[in-house]
Amino acid sequence: MTTTATPADIPGGSSGLTADGSLPPSITSELVGRLTGSVRSSGDASVTTHAPFSGAVIAELPQCVEADVIGARERAVAARRLWAARPVGERAEVFLAMHDLVLDNSEVLMDLIQAENGKARRDAYLEVADIAITCRYYARTAPRALAPKVRTGIIPLVTSVRELRHPRGIVTVISPWNYPLSLAAGDTIPALLAGNAVVQKPDNQTALTALYARELAVRAGLPEDLWQIVLGRGSNIGTPLLDIADYVMFTGSTASGRRIAAQCGERLVDSSMELGGKNAMIVMADADLDRTVEGAVRACFSSSGQLCISIERMYVADAIWDRFVPRFLEAVDAMNMAPVFDFSAQMGSLTSAEQLDAVTTHVTDAVERGATVLTGGRARPDLGPYFHEPTVLTGVDDSMTCFAQETFGPVVSLYRYSDVDEAIEWANDTEYGLNASVWARDSTRGREVAAQMKAGTVNLNEAYAAAWGSIDAPMGGMGQSGMGRRHGVGGITKYTEVQTVAHQRFMNLAPVPGLLDDEGFAKVLSTSLRVLKRLGWR
Repeated sequence: MTTTATPADIPGGSSGLTADGSLPPSITSELVGRLTGSVRSSGDASVTTHAPFSGAVIAELPQCVEADVIGARERAVAARRLWAARPVGERAEVFLAMHDLVLDNSEVLMDLIQAENGKARRDAYLEVADIAITCRYYARTAPRALAPKVRTGIIPLVTSVRELRHPRGIVTVISPWNYPLSLAAGDTIPALLAGNAVVQKPDNQTALTALYARELAVRAGLPEDLWQIVLGRGSNIGTPLLDIADYVMFTGSTASGRRIAAQCGERLVDSSMELGGKNAMIVMADADLDRTVEGAVRACFSSSGQLCISIERMYVADAIWDRFVPRFLEAVDAMNMAPVFDFSAQMGSLTSAEQLDAVTTHVTDAVERGATVLTGGRARPDLGPYFHEPTVLTGVDDSMTCFAQETFGPVVSLYRYSDVDEAIEWANDTEYGLNASVWARDSTRGREVAAQMKAGTVNLNEAYAAAWGSIDAPMGGMGQSGMGRRHGVGGITKYTEVQTVAHQRFMNLAPVPGLLDDEGFAKVLSTSLRVLKRLGWR
C-alpha cells in the first residue's frame, strides 16, 4: 500500500520524485509558493490540499473572505476599462501567445493536473490540447463574432440598423475540480476576449492548476488584474461572488446549479451552466466491434469516470451482445491503473474520499439489490487512497441508486435490447440530457438514431471527444443538465450585451401633419408591406 507523504516530502527546485513517487519534480516549493502568493486574501483561514495518488501535501491555500471578493471586483473593474477599449484584434494577440505558452509548458500543466486531480496523464494532456485549441479558435474568430452587424431595417434605404456587442462587465466563473484546466481557463478565455474582466473561484483541490493557467495568460500579455482568482468554499464566498457578477458561468452539480440560478434570477443576472448527466451509449447491431470496444473504454473510464460527458449507461444490441460484452470486459481488465506521472497508465485515481465513497456506495447498493459485477467493483488502496477499479455492472434496475443518479466515477451499467427504438426510449428516460454516443457502421442510420437522442451533444462512432473537441459547435445540456452553451460563436457572444442602433433617414415613421393623417399613413404602410413581400424582401 502506498505510504502517505508528509509536507517535508514536497520536492525542491532540483530534486527528483519524493520517496514514494507521490509528486513530480516540477511541483517545487517555489512554484507552489509563487502561485499561492498570488491569491490576495485578508483572512486567516487556509486549506491544505493533498495529492490523490498518495495523500502527500501539495499546498496550503489561503482562503478569501467577502472583502477579498469585493476587492477583486474593484481591481477587475479598473483593469477592464482599458482592456475593453483595446481593439479585439489586440486582445486576440494575447491568447495566440497564450496558445504557445500552454504547449511550451505542457509538462508542468500535466504534472499539476495529475497531482491535484489524480487522473491519468493521457487525460491530463487532453486538457492541455483543449486550452490550446480554445485560445486559437477564439483568437481567430472573436473579431468577426464581436464586429458590428448590419441588419435589415423596416424601410429599405431609409432605415439603417446595426447590431453592436458590448462586454457585460464582470463575469464570475465558478469552475470544478474534475477538469481543472479545461473548465477554469476554457470558460475564462472567451469572456476576457469579449472585453470583460473575470473573477473566478476554482475548487480548492485543483486551485494551483487554475492559478498557473492565469500566470501563463499574464505572461502572454493579459493585464494582471483582469483575471482575478479568489479561493474559498462556496458557503463562505459564493453569495458575494454572485452579488458582484454581471454574468455567471458555472460548471458543477445540478443541485448547486439550481441554487445559483435562483440567486441570479433574483438579480436578473444572466448565466450559463453545465450540470450533471447520466449519459447513454447505444451500440447498434452493425457496430465495428474493435472500434467500439476501444471507444467504449474511453467513454466510460476517461478521467476515472469523473467527466460530465462520460458514459454511465450502455445499451447493446442482442445480435452482438455475446460477442461485444466479452471483448469489452477483456479490454477493461487489461487497463493499466497506476499512480504514475507518465503515459503508461490508462486510468488514474478518483480525486477525493467523497468521490470514492460515492462510487463505493453506488456499487454496494446495486449488488445488494441484485446487480451483477462483471468486472471490477473494488477499491484499490494498494495503489493509493482513492483508487477504484473500472467497474461493469449488469442487472441494474430502478430500485438501485446508480440506475438514475449520476455516479461520477468508473462505473457503467450494461443493458441488452432487441429493437433500437426501445434503446432510444430507455436512453432518453432520464431527467438529464448532456451527452450521448451511438456506434454503427451504417452512418445514415446512426445519424437518424443520434438525432433522436435527448442530449445536447451526440457522438457517432466516438465517445465524447468529437463533439467536445469540435469547438466551432455549441456544447451544453438539455433538461437538468444545464442551460446555455459553451463553445462556438455563442460561447463568446453570451458574454456580451447586444444593442440595436437604428438610424431613421429622411422621414419619421409617423403620419405627416397636413399631408398624411393616421388613416392615410396606415394605407401607405400596408401598400409598402405588400410590395416588399412581392419583391422577396425579408
